[in-house]
Amino acid sequence: MKKVLFSLIAALGFVAGAHASESSMVWDKAPVDVTNQASLQNGAKLFVNYCLSCHSAAFMRFNRLTDIGLTEQQIKDNLLFTTDKIGETMQAAINPKEAKEWFGANPPDLTVIARSRAGSGGSGADYLYTFLRTFYRDDTKPTGWNNLAFPSVGMPHVMWQLQGERKAVFEQRESHGQTEEVFKGWEEISPGTMTPQQYDQAVGDLVNYLQWMGEPAQNTRIRIGVWVLLFLAGFTFIAWRLNAAYWKDVK
Repeated sequence: MKKVLFSLIAALGFVAGAHASESSMVWDKAPVDVTNQASLQNGAKLFVNYCLSCHSAAFMRFNRLTDIGLTEQQIKDNLLFTTDKIGETMQAAINPKEAKEWFGANPPDLTVIARSRAGSGGSGADYLYTFLRTFYRDDTKPTGWNNLAFPSVGMPHVMWQLQGERKAVFEQRESHGQTEEVFKGWEEISPGTMTPQQYDQAVGDLVNYLQWMGEPAQNTRIRIGVWVLLFLAGFTFIAWRLNAAYWKDVK
């Protein structure tokens, strides 16, 4: 029931959000460390509970989570819903045809979202980390939520129970003869189940998982790359000494 509920909410949000423009704010640095298995495992749990309801990860299979230290039994017990199988790809609960019929568009696939959102403000992980931490209540919006990193986004704040409710405080400033609103800070409406530090850590784990999911083989690639460079360095030294020995008597 929870999965379907989040599916309907987030699908509605992305219809309007697809046409919104992003802000030019500086993105916060995401605490990405794809070698931290505990962080990746917690991020995978958050992804399944808060993202997979509406967003597919069509290029990621559940059994690939064994790469971050989970056993297949742990995946079955904690990350699979009743209709999912360990070898299947991560598909959203919402029916794509129904989502398009009801809301006009489908929520985007998130498999490579962290790699695709890089821009002048920072990496894709930085954008996601900032985006997921800057929601605020805005009664003028259809969903009741707005976002500093993506003004007028249609997506609601699906993790508001963890973070709590707050509103953004703005002040009017004159700039080049025009009045603009400048963000001043946050005002809490109601606390969440997590402290601000715990919520930031949870979002960091989720973004870390999204970063890893965009290229699950990156740790293997880096490890092999280090050994290749060491081999080339050793071979270069040996070749240099062989070359010196071969030409030493040639005048």
